[in-house]
Amino acid sequence: MPELNTSSLPDLIFSILFFFMIVTSMREEEVKIEFKLPKGTGLSKIERKTAVVNIHIGSPSKQYVSQFGTSTRVQLNDRFANVKDVAPFVINERSLMRQADQAIMKVALKADQNVQMGIMTDVKMELRHARALSIMYSAEERNKQ
Repeated sequence: MPELNTSSLPDLIFSILFFFMIVTSMREEEVKIEFKLPKGTGLSKIERKTAVVNIHIGSPSKQYVSQFGTSTRVQLNDRFANVKDVAPFVINERSLMRQADQAIMKVALKADQNVQMGIMTDVKMELRHARALSIMYSAEERNKQ
């Protein structure tokens, strides 16, 4: 029986590994805010996650309470920010997107169900200044009874 030639096997495995390294995206941000999403009906999934900018709103996690207190905070990527930083952040994120994604960009507000509406209104006003008018609110599916 002839021997099986495996000399090209390392090249093939390297090519497959390289392919998966290119197409896989790692989670880019660490959520530093504790939030419990509100319950909702009529929810839908996001089609293109590359065209979504996430903004987290809630109380800092336990490991950040000593540094930032327990008041409501806004998290943009991996850092806490003021509400006034939202518009420049969204404009910058839009400029980093592909041209096709810029046209359909959406902002996902992931806010705790107990957040005061005042901070939500302030964030939405900043989004208007950034011309980010397509907003999604994250929620959990309400249990059907």
